[in-house]
Amino acid sequence: MKVVGIAGPAGAGKSTVARLLARRPGVAHVDCDALAWATYEPGGTAYRALIALFGAGILSPTGAVDRARLARAAFSAPELKAALEAIVHPRVMDEIRAAIRRHREEGARVLVVEGALLLSSPHVDRSLFDTLVWLDVPEEDRRKRLLSLGLDPDVVARRLDAQRDLLPPTDPRVLVVDGRGAPGKVARRLEGLLGLGNA
Repeated sequence: MKVVGIAGPAGAGKSTVARLLARRPGVAHVDCDALAWATYEPGGTAYRALIALFGAGILSPTGAVDRARLARAAFSAPELKAALEAIVHPRVMDEIRAAIRRHREEGARVLVVEGALLLSSPHVDRSLFDTLVWLDVPEEDRRKRLLSLGLDPDVVARRLDAQRDLLPPTDPRVLVVDGRGAPGKVARRLEGLLGLGNA
C-alpha cells in the first residue's frame, strides 16, 4: 500500500482534494485534524494533558475541550503552541500508524493522509510516507476560499496569520503541486503525478 501525505496551509484545498481522491476504488483517506480533535474528547488520549497545561478555562460547559478556547490559549505564545503540538502530534502519529495497519489489512492500495503540519512538525514520522505533497496556493486565493465557506473574516484572518510560517518546502523529495483552480482539476493533477490511475 502506498501512503501519500498531503500538506499545505488553511484554504489550500487539502481536505477537498483528499476526499475526491478517496472516491477512487482502493484509495482510503485519513484527516489529521479529525484525529487530533478526537484526542481532545473526554477520555481522549490528550484530554488530561491539555487541561494540566492550559487549565480548565479551555473547557466548554459540558466538560469537552472547546477548540476555539484552546486555540486562543495555545497561540498566545510560541512556547505554548509548541507545547500543544508536543502533546497532540505524537498521539496523532500513533493514530496514523494504526490507520496504516488497518487500511493495509483491509486491502487499500493507497492511503491519503492530509494534514497542514505533516511537513513542518518535528513530531511527524515522515518515514511512514511513500510520497509527500505540498499544495501550493497563494494566500489571497486561500482567503477567498475560506471566506466562501461562510467563515467569519476575523476567524479567517487568525487562521491565515497562525500559519504564516508554513512555507513551500525546499526538500526536493516533496512534490510541490499547484493547488489553484477547481478541486476536481487539482485532484486529477495529483492522480497523474502520484500514478493513481491504477489504484
